[in-house]
Amino acid sequence: MTSGANLGRIIMADKMPSSSESVHLSRRIDFQTVNRAAMGILPALLGRWLPDGKKRGHEWVARNPKRSDRKPGSFSVNLNTGRWADFAQADARGGDVISLAAYLAGCSQYEAAAMLAKMLGLAGDAP
Repeated sequence: MTSGANLGRIIMADKMPSSSESVHLSRRIDFQTVNRAAMGILPALLGRWLPDGKKRGHEWVARNPKRSDRKPGSFSVNLNTGRWADFAQADARGGDVISLAAYLAGCSQYEAAAMLAKMLGLAGDAP
């Protein structure tokens, strides 16, 4: 569970850090822990990453910011599982928040996990 201070930092973040921002961790990244923490605040993250989206049932439906998408509908994220897909593109889909962050930031899943860990206060004493 994330502390109030960490949650405030995440909610106040304007966007997902770009892949050009260097994030170094002194130890291995526990992908499961990062995903679990990100799932706990997924609506807040999606509100920042996909601000034109709206909650529809158990889905966050938005325009895909990686392509010319005129209206929301084909790009969605399941708020219960973190699975996401752009049904207009066969290769734009993933099974968790880390893969979504990697897709949106245009970086590897490792880099996305490191950025999320830092955002969520899970990076420990990393520089």
